[in-house]
Amino acid sequence: MDAESVRPGAPALESREPPLAGIHVLDVSRVLAGPYATMVLGDLGAEVIKVERPGVGDDTRVWGPPFAGPEGQQESTYFLSTNRNKRSIALDLKDVDDRALFDRMLVWADVLVENFRPGVMDRLGLDTEFLQRINPELIVLTITGFGSTGPDRNRVAYDQILQAEAGLMSVTGNGPGQPLRVGVPIADLTAGLFGIIGVLAALHERARSGRGQRVETSLLAGQIAIHVFQGTRYLVAGEVPEPTGNHHPTVAPYGSFRAGDGQIILAVGNEVTWRRFAELLDIPLDLSPYVGNESRVAHRDELQELIEQRLAERGVAEWIKLFAQHGVPAGEVKSLDRVYASPQVRDQGLVVEVSHSTLGDISLPGRPLRFDGSPLRAAAPPPVLGEHSEEIRQRFRDAGDRASQHVG
Repeated sequence: MDAESVRPGAPALESREPPLAGIHVLDVSRVLAGPYATMVLGDLGAEVIKVERPGVGDDTRVWGPPFAGPEGQQESTYFLSTNRNKRSIALDLKDVDDRALFDRMLVWADVLVENFRPGVMDRLGLDTEFLQRINPELIVLTITGFGSTGPDRNRVAYDQILQAEAGLMSVTGNGPGQPLRVGVPIADLTAGLFGIIGVLAALHERARSGRGQRVETSLLAGQIAIHVFQGTRYLVAGEVPEPTGNHHPTVAPYGSFRAGDGQIILAVGNEVTWRRFAELLDIPLDLSPYVGNESRVAHRDELQELIEQRLAERGVAEWIKLFAQHGVPAGEVKSLDRVYASPQVRDQGLVVEVSHSTLGDISLPGRPLRFDGSPLRAAAPPPVLGEHSEEIRQRFRDAGDRASQHVG
């Protein structure tokens, strides 16, 4: 967008702030779902203060290897993945003075994010009634494992437990009886993402009502929400899905196939694409087992064998070029070193460079959103434990009204 295309009277792009500039987030969560949510809110411009246990910090600070940095100052690469754009203060919420400071921070906050087990907030004296009284505009995001009610409410929940309990592992794997976990903590990530959606909706509603509210999601709820067509296969059609490896359970050919020098991913999602694909591989269009998607799914194994016979004639790179020329969606299985070296990934800003206080210059996975009118916040490095304690304590020690409590 050039200067001439900006609507008359609109502020110049360089003068606009990130979308969530001026929003204050108090983060008492740990591990992944909550920290991931607050990191994204920070990317969008919110000011995030991460409250950690003195001497211990977030659980993931000791998750490794791998660790990075000199002996005695090592940082977990796991922790680094979800904690950029935050400031860290070490507080003991059971200490009288620290709790008084924390209460002043609650008045400052627009959003409080917590993922304690049900009942912990109440035991800390941070129940809904208290939070509404101390800050009626406060939005509280609560992320639990199984939900705050029901017979499983008190169960300890980690990502893989929920991948199993919520059915994701039952549809992931090479075949029946071979369940597999997804290679990233998808249960935590989806809960965090749904939590962000809830916070943004509550902020929008608060602009109308002037009141905050509690937003709740769980790892269980997030996994159920992403069942999509697998869920309706059971709920509507009565089918209990099983793993189908690297192949789509309801579309063919759609999955992983061996080419001359490696694996290629094909996504032949409609009949128009199938005709182009079949002609390119010299598969007769009137070959009866493969006329129509339903028949191709029923004859998936023999179709795969036929396709791989054709694909063996060329290498992956050559096939991808040919498929692109003929409008057939295809890709290759890349390792992460190749992904992060990709010109497309670099062009999209999906790797960010930050200067860490003990590690020096490091690279982190980048931000997935871009705005044509608002900048994202300049990426700040994940903090070491308590890195900003003194700065934050001084800011809030004699804090008055919310306007004077802004952390610069």
